Amino acid sequence: MKETLNKSALDNFDLSFEERYAKVFVNHEDGIVICVLLADYVPIEDFKLTFDKISEIIKKGKIQKFIFDKRALRAFHQPSMEWYFLVWKKEMLQYGLSIHRKILPDEKWFEKMVMIAKEQIMANNPSNIVDKLDIKYCDTLEDAIHV
Repeated sequence: MKETLNKSALDNFDLSFEERYAKVFVNHEDGIVICVLLADYVPIEDFKLTFDKISEIIKKGKIQKFIFDKRALRAFHQPSMEWYFLVWKKEMLQYGLSIHRKILPDEKWFEKMVMIAKEQIMANNPSNIVDKLDIKYCDTLEDAIHV
């Protein structure tokens, strides 16, 4: 398994907050927020609370890139992904957040589940905003920061 938190990649980031399920880092100068999940499963209410706190950082301004490190996950939760994709990303786009980088667990089944869910969400929600977002999948925090 790849090291989840590469210290040198985070040299220019400040720890904004840490909770049971996530650590969130911010680099205001470069306009980047990183959310690193710490557990193999995050209950949806905790997931939403974490992202509400991230929203407050983004709403303060000048954050264009969000990096979501999901490598610790071992469970896929469709309702969390739908909320994140349809509600949270749409709201954050209004505040200038349009660049999304994702780091998935190494397990191929997880990646397959994400892609299937994404296709379903897009098919069932034709007014989604995916065409307005720059979304890329990366292997490391270093890649995600620089891509």
